[in-house]
Amino acid sequence: MRFATYNVEWFSGLFDEADELLLTDAWSSRRDVTKSRQLHAIAEVFKAIDADCVLVVEAPDTSKSNSTKTALLNFSQHFGLRLNAVLTGFLSGTQQEIALFYDDRTMTAAHDPKGGTGPNDPAPRFDAQFLKDVDIDDEPEIHTFSKPPLEAQITLNSGKTIRLMGVHIKSKAPHGAQNKDDEVRISIQNRRKQLAQTLWLRRRVEMHLNDRDTVMVLGDFNDGPGLDTYEKLFGRSSVEVVLGTQTEPEMTLYDPHASARLNLRDTWSPSSARFYLHHRKTYLNAMLDFIMVSADIRALDPVWKIWHPFDDPDCFSCADVQRALLDASDHFPVTLDVPIPPA
Repeated sequence: MRFATYNVEWFSGLFDEADELLLTDAWSSRRDVTKSRQLHAIAEVFKAIDADCVLVVEAPDTSKSNSTKTALLNFSQHFGLRLNAVLTGFLSGTQQEIALFYDDRTMTAAHDPKGGTGPNDPAPRFDAQFLKDVDIDDEPEIHTFSKPPLEAQITLNSGKTIRLMGVHIKSKAPHGAQNKDDEVRISIQNRRKQLAQTLWLRRRVEMHLNDRDTVMVLGDFNDGPGLDTYEKLFGRSSVEVVLGTQTEPEMTLYDPHASARLNLRDTWSPSSARFYLHHRKTYLNAMLDFIMVSADIRALDPVWKIWHPFDDPDCFSCADVQRALLDASDHFPVTLDVPIPPA
């Protein structure tokens, strides 16, 4: 089975009010890429990775006039993809949804949120509120998700079940900063929000691991070990919090790309995203997208792959795939191949 996570930059902007594809020469949100070219590039990437299910981060919007499911199925039908089913959970307060795009001939999937909605629930439902003191004033703050994680129960054709959580964690970028002091203040404020979200997510992970569930957490974490100086103020990155790096092995999740970043002696520095820095006129590579798995999946010797257009030899050697990856999004897919045994 192949699982994937893929942040498709402003996918929503490629569909009209009837969820039909905007195959036009108008500019997309991608630098120097038209909407038609971006749509063709995204389809090329989906065909290349050929996953049984893809956690689509920044999936098309669901609103009064739009449907994530309709848009993705129209996209699949137009380009002849094998992905023929879409699952969403609690809707986002933004135009970016989290969706599971999958082949229902290989699995079934259901939105299956856990946790209560009361203020004192230690691991509340992801559309509820989480009380946690993260600014160290002994007064818990109220935290919410603008993009609630998708919590799903996946049942594979083998009978194996997986608790899957798809995430798009709060960005810590200082958007709107007017000066350096503003940048520092907003960065620390955003990291606090990010930390609260990942502590909330980690509590849900622990709940499932205590129940001996098979767990997979995947998506865009907008963070990674060693990515910025503010991490030192909080002790651990958000990725480390969700992995549970300070817990016993059976309660720890694993992702080799996170592990490489954690090992300071490892000269390999993987990246899953590439952003153009206008003020420096260069590109920044960052490891933001992860597929974390519980110990029982890790024991099956699964294989992770970042579909990076320059770092992965297969992607680099195929000009069409390399071009598609660069045109489609500022993130690249991460896949996980797992030899799934019968339940």
